[in-house]
Amino acid sequence: MEFFIENFLNHLLIERGLSENTLVSYRFDLQLFDLFCKKQRYDPLGENNRQAVTHYLLGQKKMGLAPATISRRLSALRRFYRFLLTENLLLTDPTANLESTGSPQRLPHFLTNAEVDTLLAQPLTFKPAGARDKAMLELLYATGIRVSELVSLDLDRVNLTHRFIICFGKGARERMVPFGRAAHQSLTEYLSGSRTKLARGKLTSAFFLNGRGDRMTRQGFWKIIKKYARQGNINKEVTPHTLRHSFATHLLENGADLRSVQELLGHADISTTQIYTHVTRARLKEIYDRAHPRARREQTGF
Repeated sequence: MEFFIENFLNHLLIERGLSENTLVSYRFDLQLFDLFCKKQRYDPLGENNRQAVTHYLLGQKKMGLAPATISRRLSALRRFYRFLLTENLLLTDPTANLESTGSPQRLPHFLTNAEVDTLLAQPLTFKPAGARDKAMLELLYATGIRVSELVSLDLDRVNLTHRFIICFGKGARERMVPFGRAAHQSLTEYLSGSRTKLARGKLTSAFFLNGRGDRMTRQGFWKIIKKYARQGNINKEVTPHTLRHSFATHLLENGADLRSVQELLGHADISTTQIYTHVTRARLKEIYDRAHPRARREQTGF
């Protein structure tokens, strides 16, 4: 089993280009299943492997694990066994037609347009750090990139003339993402003098710098966005990912198609992007219930 797991992980790394963190998760989940099979004397590659998978998942549920965790472990097994099928190492897929745990899909938190405006208005742009913060917030909301992609941006990856950035997402997948006039203005203002002051004479390719002239870190930006959320009295949990969720939700609410949003977010699978259709449907229902006269009052029969 260990041999096949290693082959599978190598396939994910070389052929699919998945990130190291994703590979670590797959390895952990598959090794956990292998350990279960050894203890229960199941052969995960033999005739009783479907029984092994079912017994394993039921055991996970009885242990009280979160439904999302169990679903992730089933997903890892599914992908592993489908790989073995394509390599002609198995004749049937023991995970075929197995239902997930039915975990409720957690809808992503996002900000309203007014809350985004409030957040983006907080930095004091006459200060170098404030100009940087404004540029980072504007770019994050304008592109929907991940915070890791934001802080890893280099100077040569930002094209101010044509208003786009080139970033590397999960699995080192490169994509080009456009940004609008507001982000362009903030980025230009940041580069016009603030970045030089923050650099403190250091030569670095990093686009966004901290107060010591080094590349801004994820943890540093988390503290920045939390500070501005408190300052703006936004009574929600606000993280860099909240702006990513807001970006996707607002695009779909204003008519963008799902495939385009998938490309902009850098999702390998459109099923990942589809969560936002649930958000927009819920939002539309909320607007309808609030706005339609016969949705707001009880029917009396008259």
